Amino acid sequence: MGMRYTIVAVGKLKERFWADACAEYLKRLQPYAKCEVRELADVDPARVGGDAAAVEREGAAILAALASAGNPYTVLLDIGGKGRSSEGLSRHLDDLAVSGVSDVAFVIGGSCGVSAAVRAQANERLSFGPITLPHNLARVVLLEQLYRAARISRGEPYHK
Repeated sequence: MGMRYTIVAVGKLKERFWADACAEYLKRLQPYAKCEVRELADVDPARVGGDAAAVEREGAAILAALASAGNPYTVLLDIGGKGRSSEGLSRHLDDLAVSGVSDVAFVIGGSCGVSAAVRAQANERLSFGPITLPHNLARVVLLEQLYRAARISRGEPYHK
């Protein structure tokens, strides 16, 4: 089991169905990769003086989580990032592994976005398309795509 994924996500999964979906994909991923989710509290802009201040506070927490994970190769989920098919994501993760990358972090920012410092820390940006996904759904989609990528990489069947 070579690859280790850390998902750094701003915001709690409040509804049970989101938590259940994430738990299911985390369980399915176990045979393929070590996967850890680091959930960070979202900051209420009204309590810290606006959106920019909330983004800075969340950004500091994201950077601290990445540092405690050993500053892995970092992929920022971003609507303006590079779009990849499931097969393309699988190939990309395989290419990273072949090049010696064994720790990859995926960052899912808060509702107001991420700080410039988090953008600067990211090695790449990944988009799941031009639609805006709420962070809880983005987390489910990310976990499902990591599982799908692992199955594709191993040549195992996966429903289309």
